[in-house]
Amino acid sequence: MMVVLSGLLAASLAIGLPVGSAYADEPTDGTGAGTSATEVLDSLEVKGRAPKTGYKRTQFGKAWADVDHNGCDTRNDILNRDLTGVRHKRRTHNCVVKSGKLHDPYTGKDIKFKKGKKTSTAVQIDHVVALSDAWQKGAQKLSEERRTALANDPYNLLAVQGRANQKKSDGDAATWLPSNKGFRCEYVARQIGVKHKYSLWVTQAEKEAMAKVLSSCPTQTVPDYTEVKDSTAEKTTESEQTEQTQTEQSAEQAQQAQQTTQAPAPEPAPAPAPAPQPAPQQDVYYQNCTAARAAGAAPIYQGQPGYRSQLDRDHDGVACE
Repeated sequence: MMVVLSGLLAASLAIGLPVGSAYADEPTDGTGAGTSATEVLDSLEVKGRAPKTGYKRTQFGKAWADVDHNGCDTRNDILNRDLTGVRHKRRTHNCVVKSGKLHDPYTGKDIKFKKGKKTSTAVQIDHVVALSDAWQKGAQKLSEERRTALANDPYNLLAVQGRANQKKSDGDAATWLPSNKGFRCEYVARQIGVKHKYSLWVTQAEKEAMAKVLSSCPTQTVPDYTEVKDSTAEKTTESEQTEQTQTEQSAEQAQQAQQTTQAPAPEPAPAPAPAPQPAPQQDVYYQNCTAARAAGAAPIYQGQPGYRSQLDRDHDGVACE
């Protein structure tokens, strides 16, 4: 053992590396980032597709859980990362994306995103390696914790055009590739990185399809890991914006008060008749959002009759939105 260590030390010194850094450039996230995509592809096991028996989305944990505990769910983490010109829903600490623009990597088109029941689906979050595909190629053997990590791993997630995501479904590289040919090399290389990280295999047809794509870009490497920003890092900026708004409002109110003082006081108007007292508010209970929508009450804002935290899934003060 001492002989081996001495040999490594001598080799490091001979090529000018500092002691202990002989493997410093090796990726530490398990994706093989920076390595030739073709080489990493050749390292993946090739096997047939296992049965889909037992597959459920819940096998990969709660959808869009805040697994990194940064105060923001995974879906909004990715929207914040991939969209430009982002505007946030108020009082969400710059987490919930209200609007923005996506340059869709799958189609090459620019898409305007606006949060809403009928508009949110224009931009969807795609699992680069579909969860069903992962289940049939090794994920069944992973722990639930590891599968949850796979489902929420930013490296395996991209904000994309909703229609393209639906067309892809749970296909692998042998059955679906992005229509944007300029993105295919990076797309396939990222799939390879995900499968390497989570010890998933490829089918023979899938490997051949990947190799065909990579033959057009022989220098393609496995992409670097893509982190998401901590939503709490924006809290200071949000607080500053709120303080500035309050200052502007105070200045405007002071100016209005000064103008009122300078103007002659108007004759007092006759006292209005007392308004009728509203009827006491009745307790309202909706068993679920379906019941609330059927009653025409959705969305229900915090403080309104029928609002319950159980109906407010993203805890933004608006239930059944």
